Amino acid sequence: MSTRQPLPFDPIARAAELWSERVGPSTTMAAVTSVMRVQQILQSAVDSALRPHNLTFARYEALVLLTFSQHGSLPMRVMGDRLQLHPTSVTNIVDRLEHDKLVQRLPHPTDRRTTLVEITDSGRDLMKQATEAVDRIDFGLSGVTERQKQQLTELLGKVRHSAGDF
Repeated sequence: MSTRQPLPFDPIARAAELWSERVGPSTTMAAVTSVMRVQQILQSAVDSALRPHNLTFARYEALVLLTFSQHGSLPMRVMGDRLQLHPTSVTNIVDRLEHDKLVQRLPHPTDRRTTLVEITDSGRDLMKQATEAVDRIDFGLSGVTERQKQQLTELLGKVRHSAGDF
């Protein structure tokens, strides 16, 4: 991922030592700092895998969501809820995907106030190619076992639930 040389020590562990000496208990600070750094690492890895496909992670997630839907289409409001994004962000994502002919907007068949977003065949093809690319790099989550990935998901799920994410 990075072209720089790794440090000869763990800077977060060192910060935790100093925090303990000068501030107080450092467990939470070290955990949060680690999560933030890992987020940067994962984002960089996924962005690098998706860049050749002219996708951002948000656009990729939208394509995946649409392929998971029963009919390949969803109302924009539902997309925002499922992707946990503000309506303006969903509109921007859909605008770009539509510009690239990966999705199309359609009127809802029974509700004139609702716009559906439907994935196109090109969108499905690109989503498959992009998924192969992020799978090849294990979404950037190298160095941990399948069981550890499950445990990580469970632990982070507790934080998300506590924050009202679901």
